[in-house]
Amino acid sequence: MSVYIRPPKYHKTPTEIDGIRFDSKPEAGRYLTLKALKASGNILWFSRQPSFLLPGGVRYMPDFLVCDAAGLIWVEDVKGVETEAFKIKKKLWEDAFPGLELRVIR
Repeated sequence: MSVYIRPPKYHKTPTEIDGIRFDSKPEAGRYLTLKALKASGNILWFSRQPSFLLPGGVRYMPDFLVCDAAGLIWVEDVKGVETEAFKIKKKLWEDAFPGLELRVIR
């Protein structure tokens, strides 16, 4: 009996760093960059996968919430491909949180 294992969507390779599982190598790489920025004092803190409720009851979990040394806070989402679902969430985000920037990291 053979078992078919479906390949990851969009050819992402799950990666583990510091005991944390990331959906892709670029997301794991961004985590390492943020750790280095925190160690150097360029950012004060960051957190992974914060959860936000968008209009219409849509749940959105960007990859990171970041605060720089000046106290500016923004969210980051690491994307190789901007899907239609993400484009909708991005528009909902901009309408719901106009003062909180969503940065798409490629």
